Amino acid sequence: MQIDSFYGWGHLCVAAAYLVVAYRCWTALQGGRGVQPAPLTVAILLAAVLGHAVLLAQDMFGSGGLRFGFAQALSATFLVACVLLWAEGFFVALGALYALMTPLAAVTVLLPLAFHGIALAGEGASLALRIHLGVAMLAYSLFTVAAIQSVLMAATDRYLHEPMAVASRRFGPLLAQMPPLLTLEKFLFRQLAVGFVLLSATLVSGIAFSEELFGRPLRFNHMTLFGLISWVVFAVLLVGRYAFGWRGKVAQRWLFVGLITLLLAYIGTRFVYEVVLGRAWVR
Repeated sequence: MQIDSFYGWGHLCVAAAYLVVAYRCWTALQGGRGVQPAPLTVAILLAAVLGHAVLLAQDMFGSGGLRFGFAQALSATFLVACVLLWAEGFFVALGALYALMTPLAAVTVLLPLAFHGIALAGEGASLALRIHLGVAMLAYSLFTVAAIQSVLMAATDRYLHEPMAVASRRFGPLLAQMPPLLTLEKFLFRQLAVGFVLLSATLVSGIAFSEELFGRPLRFNHMTLFGLISWVVFAVLLVGRYAFGWRGKVAQRWLFVGLITLLLAYIGTRFVYEVVLGRAWVR
C-alpha cells in the first residue's frame, strides 16, 4: 500500500512538472520571449520525462509480467512525444509546441492510476512483443507530435493572412513567435517519414510474426483493418507530398484521417474493451 501511495504521488508530481513547463512556456510566449524555452524550462521538462519513464515502467512491468492497455499506450505515446520535443528543441524553436504538448502529457501520466490495463501472462514475457509495442508507440508519438504541429501551422498561416480575426488576436503573441512555416513544414514531413517507416515495421512484424508475438496465427480483425488503412493513408500523404507537392489543408486532412484510423486501430479499441465493455485482452 505504501509503495502504491508513493507511486501515486509520483504521478501527481510528474503531472505538476509538465504543467509548470506549460505555464512557463505560455507566459514566456505571451511576454514575447518564448521562441526558445528557457534553460530552466528545458531542465524541468527533462526531469518530467525521466520521472514519467520510471513511472510508466512501474505501471507496465512492476508486477513482474507485462500490463498494458489504452492508458499505458497513451502515456507511452506522450512520453516519447515529449522526449522527441526535448531533443528537437535544441535545433528548432518549439516553445509553442511545449506549451501545447505538456498539458496533454500531464493528463496521460495520470491515466494508469485509474485504468490499470490488462495483465498479459505468457505472451507478456516475450521480448519480441515488448519490442513490437515499443516501435508501435514510437510511431504513434511521431504522428501525434506531427498532428499537433500541423494544427499550430494552420493557425499560424491563418494569423498571417487574417491578423485581426478574434482567435488570431487572442493567440497572436504565441503565433507571432512560431518558427518560419517552411522550417516547420520540413520538420513535420521528416517526422511523418520516420513515423511511416516505424509504422511499416510494426505492421510487418505483427503480420509476419503474429504467432510468436501473440501466441496465435494472424486474424484479420478491426485492429488489423484500421492499421492497414492508416498505413495506406500515410503512404498516400507522403507520395502526394514528394510527388505532387501537397501542403497546407490538403496535407493536414490526410494527416488527421491517418492519425484517427491509427488511434482506432489500438488505443480506441482497447478503450472500448477495457472501459466500455469491461472485457479482458483481445487480439
